[in-house]
Amino acid sequence: MARINGEIIIAAPAEQVFDIVADERNEPRYNARIARAEKTSPGPVGRGARFTAQPRGLGAAGVMTVEIVDYDRPRRLATSIRSSYLDVDGTLTFSKADGGTRMRWSWDMRLRGAMRALSPVVRVIGPRWEHRNWAGLKQLMESGREAQAR
Repeated sequence: MARINGEIIIAAPAEQVFDIVADERNEPRYNARIARAEKTSPGPVGRGARFTAQPRGLGAAGVMTVEIVDYDRPRRLATSIRSSYLDVDGTLTFSKADGGTRMRWSWDMRLRGAMRALSPVVRVIGPRWEHRNWAGLKQLMESGREAQAR
């Protein structure tokens, strides 16, 4: 298992940052590694909402199921991600910071099957990947394009 932690400050209100992140359908707008995402459960985005997301280059075998397991707007969001090759459980927290929102992440990532052999690699490159994902969110939010993502 690899634990990946980090934080970033985004010059936007916590409510806006939380809402963009909580709706998985927005992830392709800020994470270049996600080709598409769709909501698969009825009702609003909140605890119990489910999505599917497809990483680029992995085809149907890479499809991930994302479920919101805790939803405390705008402070805390916990998700459970499952795929044929990876399990991720983690939490995002959102708090006020000078000029915006401090978003912190903490993920427990477990590779499955033959992919487990790559676990040491994930421990090294995982933090960089996550920071790049959230830097993309920061760029989206601070550019004003987030209104198009809703």
